[in-house]
Amino acid sequence: MTNPIAEVVICGAGIAGVAAAYYLGKKGLKDIVIVEQGDPLSLTSDKSTEAYRNWWPGPDGHMIALMNRSIELLEVIARESSNRIHLNRRGYLYASGDAGKIPMLAQAALDAAQKGAGALRVHDHSHSSYRPSPAQGFDPWLEGADLISDPALIQQHFPYLNTHTRAVLHVRRAGWLSAQQLGMYLLEQARESGVRLVRGQVVGVDLKGGAVASVQVKYPDGSMHTLGTQVFINAAGPMQKQVGQLLGVELPVFAERHLKMSFSETLGAIPREAPMLIWMDETELPWSPEERAVLAEEESTRWLLGKLPSGVHCRPDGPEASTTLLVLYNLHTGPVEPVFPLPKDPHYAEVALRGLSVMVPGMQRYFEKAPKPWIDGGYYLKTQENRPLIGPLPVKGAYIVGALSGFGVMAACAAGELLAAHVTGAALPGYAPAFLLSRYQNPAYQAGLQNWGDTAQL
Repeated sequence: MTNPIAEVVICGAGIAGVAAAYYLGKKGLKDIVIVEQGDPLSLTSDKSTEAYRNWWPGPDGHMIALMNRSIELLEVIARESSNRIHLNRRGYLYASGDAGKIPMLAQAALDAAQKGAGALRVHDHSHSSYRPSPAQGFDPWLEGADLISDPALIQQHFPYLNTHTRAVLHVRRAGWLSAQQLGMYLLEQARESGVRLVRGQVVGVDLKGGAVASVQVKYPDGSMHTLGTQVFINAAGPMQKQVGQLLGVELPVFAERHLKMSFSETLGAIPREAPMLIWMDETELPWSPEERAVLAEEESTRWLLGKLPSGVHCRPDGPEASTTLLVLYNLHTGPVEPVFPLPKDPHYAEVALRGLSVMVPGMQRYFEKAPKPWIDGGYYLKTQENRPLIGPLPVKGAYIVGALSGFGVMAACAAGELLAAHVTGAALPGYAPAFLLSRYQNPAYQAGLQNWGDTAQL
């Protein structure tokens, strides 16, 4: 069956596909079709911490520029919608018990400032000008970062942290929002511009003269439909590699499985107004002598007794009256093939809770009788250097907005806007070349990948 020709067909109704449709609609395109096999915004878009930051290390400032633009667009949406998306700017608080990390944190903040993240302010005594972030709203003065190295000042503002904490870096143009509300707002506005959502699976892309001519869609009832179009956008999230292969394009991406735990934190170990908390040190999980003896008996659990990587992080979730806490501590992040439903990790809840307790000792009160956790997760599709792919593919009429890793929610608006500029031939921002697939054809770029350094993955 052949449907009327569409101006654009987008594969995937995750946050990236919906944002692309929204910004294409704002460019004046009317007949846009999003093809989605499941429910919109359900695969990975709601499985992260729903947070954002303009804090991105790297050899240049392109990721910072992309995120700064995306945050600007998020703030526009928040104002236009009376903050339906629940945007705040509480910040990210990177904490360490190692005073030796202070120079490294300072240098990282100075580098980020030079690349556009905002100024560094240093607070090394108790009589400082440090100002906490408000729990609600997105006050525009909150820029740059504050480095606090005075233990008394750290305890004054963050008394729930480990008393051995020797440094915190509070990144200020950061916080979180409701990914579902953002996605639904974008989808609703896109539909008002004429965007149609079609339930089905993209199973083929037909080419004519080396250019996109139509898209084959399998509907839930098994019937096959052909959507005629000259523009096809791969926004298939964790399935982007497979969709790329429909075009004969091998994408340099891989998938990582990331889990998230939430539970009712009724004891108030972490205040509801807290920022995102991230522990920067390697961690040994706290076990009793009896527990250590049991874990040591089996090869499958012996690894729990050793040093584990840094990176456990958490944030309060929901309105002020809520008690929900989100905790993420992903240790096994090797490349995997996406499988649904996600395989279970029998140790995840215990490891995440005990890892968090190193940063916030008050969490130890849950060891004896922890609340029932809710664990979900998704797949982060990423490139080697953890930068997205946004722009044309080497097939005329084919584009991609993807490899958004764990930063899809925060980057979606700028990524969608950039993709729309590519499709419509509009002026491109200075950071556009940094996210093209063709960057991998540059020998100098390929050489730089060997010593890229921190990819900013949480």
